[in-house]
Amino acid sequence: QVQLVESGGGLVQSGGSLRVSCAASGFKVNDFPMSWYRQAPGKEREWVASFPSVTSRTNYADAARGRFTLSRDNTENTVNLQMNNLKPQDTARYYCQALVYGNTYWGQGTQVTVSS
Repeated sequence: QVQLVESGGGLVQSGGSLRVSCAASGFKVNDFPMSWYRQAPGKEREWVASFPSVTSRTNYADAARGRFTLSRDNTENTVNLQMNNLKPQDTARYYCQALVYGNTYWGQGTQVTVSS
């Protein structure tokens, strides 16, 4: 069965860095589209970054491009999002998404809080 578990969130000062990780089970992350989304209190969920396919380059939202880096660790079957130069507006709960044979799966999310 497909399962996604996010980790690595926490409290960081503005300008600092964090890496959130998505551990997947039931499928291989290198074989299916993977994405990160985030949702701040009182705001709608927004897309952050994706691996659209195995061969496609990574895609980033404008707010993430240049600061965030998406990667896959096929040995651990995880998808990681390295977030540098964090800003208070990056504060949100970060969710991992997988699209497996047309079905969308979500993790429970991990909280990222950036203080000024």
